[in-house]
Amino acid sequence: MEKKNHSMVSEFILLGLTDFCELQICFFLFFSIIYIAIVLGNLIIILVVKLDPHLHSPMYFLLANLSFIDMSLASLATPKMICALISEYKAISYEGCMAQMFFLYLLGGSEMMLLVAMAVDRFIAICKPLHYKTIMSHHVCIGLAFLSWTTGFVHTMSQMVFTVTLPFCGPNIVDSFFCDLPQVIRLACTDTYILEVLVIALSGLLSLFCFIFLFISYSIILITVQHHSSSGSSKALSTLSAHITVVVLFFGPYIFIYIWPFNRVSIDKILSVLHNFHSPFKSKHLHQE
Repeated sequence: MEKKNHSMVSEFILLGLTDFCELQICFFLFFSIIYIAIVLGNLIIILVVKLDPHLHSPMYFLLANLSFIDMSLASLATPKMICALISEYKAISYEGCMAQMFFLYLLGGSEMMLLVAMAVDRFIAICKPLHYKTIMSHHVCIGLAFLSWTTGFVHTMSQMVFTVTLPFCGPNIVDSFFCDLPQVIRLACTDTYILEVLVIALSGLLSLFCFIFLFISYSIILITVQHHSSSGSSKALSTLSAHITVVVLFFGPYIFIYIWPFNRVSIDKILSVLHNFHSPFKSKHLHQE
């Protein structure tokens, strides 16, 4: 069945962050600068890792992948939000909305698994240093990156395959600055309770698995580091602190936003902004470490 037969909505209205003109101008300038910094920063990381032979290691290979995902995530919703701040037209087409949600969940799921891959890399580097080069070969790194993207694809398809078949006949107002899946499916002209539970279950299980795995991995690594020499420990702790900070800042807002995904709470917008704008800076933070 084609879209025209089950959907009368041709576009969705994104309310954005605020209705105050003064704030809109300030947000436009602020987020424009932040977005440019995100794109340039992650592009520089990717180019440096690619061009510098000394950085052709598993850790920096995964970091370059993380930078690409961060840059792509920021580019999905941010340009549209920035344009909407100075434009009266705050709509996104039906097709554009579905595509935005597809890639948001694709990149989000891929990023979670990529953080797991980076934790595996650090675990082997610190706990099995003598076997590191043997275990973390080029083929293994490619496999970890492929697994991350495959997980993201399965994650987004498992939810979007049901969403695109929903009938949307009005209303079409989304109280956000991007097409947020939980809010969009609430606009469907049918009972979406089962789909809402499915969204919570699938996103929750993936997030919970990744978070528990990362928590256990870094706990073991920290315990191992305590038994090393002081000089080695300080360097390892510096690297681990960056990784752990990134994990907390990534999963913190994500868990809070989706723990009550079908309630319209204004603080969700703030957390969404923090998640969309701070997360892309984590690659630069890890690179500095």
